[in-house]
Amino acid sequence: MSEETSLQVEEINQDSKNLALLCWIGTIFFGFIPGLILYLVKTDDNYVREQAKEALNFSITVFIGYFISSILMFIAIGILTMFVVWVVSLVFCIMGAIATAKGDNFKVPFTLRLIK
Repeated sequence: MSEETSLQVEEINQDSKNLALLCWIGTIFFGFIPGLILYLVKTDDNYVREQAKEALNFSITVFIGYFISSILMFIAIGILTMFVVWVVSLVFCIMGAIATAKGDNFKVPFTLRLIK
């Protein structure tokens, strides 16, 4: 067995890709709930667990952004920051869905990594 074949990454099956895809799409509509459910339930699948953890960390970060925006609503800037957080959340969830549909690992660049 050559060194090149022993270093190849294990192929991700289609079920894992589909669950990770559903996790990112579910995050758009249901926030942290799909990531939390898959993180707690799919302990045997490393790919789904990693993507669920990433979606859960991202959802927590988005929640913090919404919380800060709601505090800033007392000033006019809160409306703008709420819209920006929504757009960023939508864009990164779609990027996560596209990446996981291909079987790639997706990491959101500025997410707070609260769950390790």
